[in-house]
Amino acid sequence: MVDEALTQTGRVQARVRDLPSRVVVYLLLAGCLFPGLGWRQVWRRLTAGLEGLTVADPTGGALAQARRRVGADPLRWLFDLLRGPAAGIGTAGVWWRGLLVCAIDGTTMAVPDSPANLAEFTKHRCNNGGSGYPALRLLVLVSCGTRTVLDAVFGPTTDGETTYAPRLLRSLREGMIVLLDRNFAAQTLVTAMAKTGAHVLVRVKSGRRLPVLGRCGDGSYLSAIGAVPVRVIDCEITITTATGRRTGLYRLATTLTDHQTHPAAELITLYHQRWEIETAYLEIKSTTLGGRVLRARTPSGIAQEVYALLVTYQVLRLAMADATATRPDIDPDRASFTTALNTARDLVIQAAGVIADTVIDLVGTIGRRILADPMPDRRIRTRPRVVKRAISKYNAKGAIDRTSYKATINIDILSAPGP
Repeated sequence: MVDEALTQTGRVQARVRDLPSRVVVYLLLAGCLFPGLGWRQVWRRLTAGLEGLTVADPTGGALAQARRRVGADPLRWLFDLLRGPAAGIGTAGVWWRGLLVCAIDGTTMAVPDSPANLAEFTKHRCNNGGSGYPALRLLVLVSCGTRTVLDAVFGPTTDGETTYAPRLLRSLREGMIVLLDRNFAAQTLVTAMAKTGAHVLVRVKSGRRLPVLGRCGDGSYLSAIGAVPVRVIDCEITITTATGRRTGLYRLATTLTDHQTHPAAELITLYHQRWEIETAYLEIKSTTLGGRVLRARTPSGIAQEVYALLVTYQVLRLAMADATATRPDIDPDRASFTTALNTARDLVIQAAGVIADTVIDLVGTIGRRILADPMPDRRIRTRPRVVKRAISKYNAKGAIDRTSYKATINIDILSAPGP
């Protein structure tokens, strides 16, 4: 696949080198597995298992020149090849009533504070002098069941999430339902998504006025967002734990207008799956990167690094999906991303599988370690998202309660407003 990516993008080396283009791509992917190391140290881990062989020992400057020579295009090509849901029709937790459950949301990532990056990316304005680093905005379409990436776009934070979202429409199609938060409830965006054939389940502000065009037997009501027919569900959700109870009002709108085939109560429960995209971002930004700033000091280098990171994440997720697919009794949620990541790091250092066998092993070492120690069933999320690492210590939200509580959730569907 790497060779094909280099051929298709015209980045195959023109002469024999100590650092062929293929090896540079391996270096970029390995850099995502070892984000806390400089490129020379990443190279040493990439070649650590090749004792007895003559291995190049490039300088830091040579590695930088090689990365610039390869550029971002081969990594973008690889990502386009690998992106997708990685789920069969029988995979548990991936489908709901025949629809592939997906979510779209955005996040930001810090980039080095270099003059070149500052010309492209901006710093966040906040109290106490603003953020220390400029940031890019990343918007991802995720398959909630396997947390694989179906598509992604990124760029400066001067553009908002709803500006980047239309670039993901190319990956929406019939047979999908997309979960969205309130930021994406814009009329133009909902209309564009509906035209792709994909269904939408989006939270809207409780104070937004939506006309009541008809009432349904499950308590929801028919309405419209622009020219798009939707069904609106107003509900009150109460979460009770040992620490007390909390109640919130929620309004959801969906293009699934038949209340008999798609009941309101099930849609409310389904919307909770939107949090899977937050877990995907945690795996990329915290588990993989360890909360670190990206390495590259130029916008072109940042593009190369982000695509390498997405490819690395997707390869790990594909390995996890392949493994859990062999065990129908294990939900993909129970596969440990940390186990997959650390096993990949071990295998790179060991140079395991450098010479491919003729027998294809779909489970592999990563899969076997995941299946040997699956995580417990997922706990119910009972707390809103908070900033755990504040930009400034003066902006911190105080101590984070990480205690897991047994929770009881009660859902009441409210009557449609009006006479």
